[in-house]
Amino acid sequence: MLPKQAFVGFVAALCVLAAPLTAAAEQLSGSELKNFVVGKRVYLATPFGGEFPLNYKPSGAVTGDGSALGLGKFMAPKETGRWWVRGDRLCQQWPTWYDGEPSCFRIQKTGERTLNWVRQDGRSGKARIEG
Repeated sequence: MLPKQAFVGFVAALCVLAAPLTAAAEQLSGSELKNFVVGKRVYLATPFGGEFPLNYKPSGAVTGDGSALGLGKFMAPKETGRWWVRGDRLCQQWPTWYDGEPSCFRIQKTGERTLNWVRQDGRSGKARIEG
């Protein structure tokens, strides 16, 4: 297993894509944001061409699974954390990923099943949503 700092850097590199937010994107907030993700699976695009799935359950649990990307060599490939909406941001917290620190994201809907995200530290990316 990698040290926590290396893991955080690896996951950040895995999920980061330069995704400029377009004027046509619809900023989601509050109940819109919750309704957009609850009970759905969000597939984060990765720079390596794969996708990292996150399943947002109605109970407030979120599961992530990087098994298909071969992350088991570097970290626990699966983890269940919690998610919530705070104002105009989707937040999540994992037991060990990101050192257990919460992360919050602005979500912009770019299509019926596509979105852009920007984390509070400025990292951004694209994803698709199903469910």
